[in-house]
Amino acid sequence: MRNRIVLMKRVCVVGALVLVLGVSSTAQTFDAIKSQVKVHVLENGMKFIVLERHEAPVVSFHVYADVGSANESYGITGISHLLEHMAFKGTKLVGTTDYEEEIKILEELDALYDKIKAEQAKVSPDEEALKEMGEEFEVLRTKAKEFVVNGEFDDMFMREGDRSLNAYTSADATQYVNSLPSNKLEFWMAMTADRFQNPVFREFYKERDVVIEERRLTLETRPIGRLVEDFLSTAFKAHPYKHSVVGHMSDLESITRKDVEVYFHKYYSPSNLTVGIVGDVRSTEVFEMAEMYFGNISSEPKPEPLRTKEPEQWGERRVQVVAKSQPILILGYHRPDVHHADSFALDALANILGQGRSSRLHQSLVKDKKVCVQVGVFSGFPGEKYPNLVAFIAVPSQGHTSEECRELIDEEISKIKEESVTAEELTKYQRSSVKAMLSQMKSNGNMAKLLTYADVVVGDWQRLFDQVEEIQVVSVEDIKRVANTYLVKNHRTIGEIVPEGK
Repeated sequence: MRNRIVLMKRVCVVGALVLVLGVSSTAQTFDAIKSQVKVHVLENGMKFIVLERHEAPVVSFHVYADVGSANESYGITGISHLLEHMAFKGTKLVGTTDYEEEIKILEELDALYDKIKAEQAKVSPDEEALKEMGEEFEVLRTKAKEFVVNGEFDDMFMREGDRSLNAYTSADATQYVNSLPSNKLEFWMAMTADRFQNPVFREFYKERDVVIEERRLTLETRPIGRLVEDFLSTAFKAHPYKHSVVGHMSDLESITRKDVEVYFHKYYSPSNLTVGIVGDVRSTEVFEMAEMYFGNISSEPKPEPLRTKEPEQWGERRVQVVAKSQPILILGYHRPDVHHADSFALDALANILGQGRSSRLHQSLVKDKKVCVQVGVFSGFPGEKYPNLVAFIAVPSQGHTSEECRELIDEEISKIKEESVTAEELTKYQRSSVKAMLSQMKSNGNMAKLLTYADVVVGDWQRLFDQVEEIQVVSVEDIKRVANTYLVKNHRTIGEIVPEGK
């Protein structure tokens, strides 16, 4: 599954903490809860974070690969998402009837594909040779398919009771999810170790075609998809947040199985993987099994951090997409990453301005003036690990325009810049943001996700608990200050869909 916009809010951290405090059957102290989390790091750098919960005989697993579309370079955009798809294709043991024979055919396919691409790149390609190679390629694909056991990896998990088998890719990460009966701990260990030690990217060209079609259906044939892609490429001049998670079509059409193998070995080394396990397990048993199943996997140093930083924007930018669609407006203002001291104040600003029916923009633009049918604000788009955007989206109602919406949004921003928000609004945000997350934080799976996110992105799993006070110290003066600092015209990008014929 691809989740194009993954906004892992730092307020989730607060929700997670309150959840633990609230559902505990005894009056455990904050320090006692934190002390229940156990961590073990293998010599190869792979980290396991465990929280025991014995209320039900189930356990959730969350593998956080510290790689997303932001790690991709030109020519291989979309490869993180494509690799996520390929991670379900099995291994040398799973998904094949005879790996030794299968790999011979796969290598022949790779070699032939390289010849086809080389011929196509010539100034005057030999069309007859391309036709012959194309026919040979399809013969080899058919031959390789004879060794494939379709869906065996998924089926094995499902038979053991996994009801959460999934994965998703964002700009910042690729994450793999499982939920199993607690007596299947060793099964998960064995299958996952095999998955990351002995992957076979079989049926690569077939799955690549699936992703290409996904791009067509979710982006190219949807006006909002086109707008978001063009908006990001305009808002970001240098940083790889500028390209979509699904990648550019020409890159998808050219990526090879060897490209995926190289990318996998670089970014799926144990040193770049963090595992969260929450549920009815014993941490000592988890760590013993982790040593047994993952400890012998060789590792490389953690990949070098991104070098490219988005430079300062020197003036307002605009982009239009003409389509058979109603008008849609997106505004984006540059903001710092999740580690910055202003992050919580920016989250509060976004919430009060445009999150929920009681927000200022909904009350003004939708309810009172009726110039919009929908309006919202996101803080942390398209990712949070690196400097990103506070993004506004508005859908004008019939008879109204994107320009009207923009002017009214500017008016509401100006009010906060001049007067800030009220103490009541801030208190409501502080309380409702926690309450809203409670329903999402009641599962082991979400807690496993939060632990890994906090460790990889925020910097330490303990900050999942330590940051609880930060949201409480945000003041109305902080919100006024960040509005004046970041919501400025020179740092703004405007994107809009213009209906055809207008």
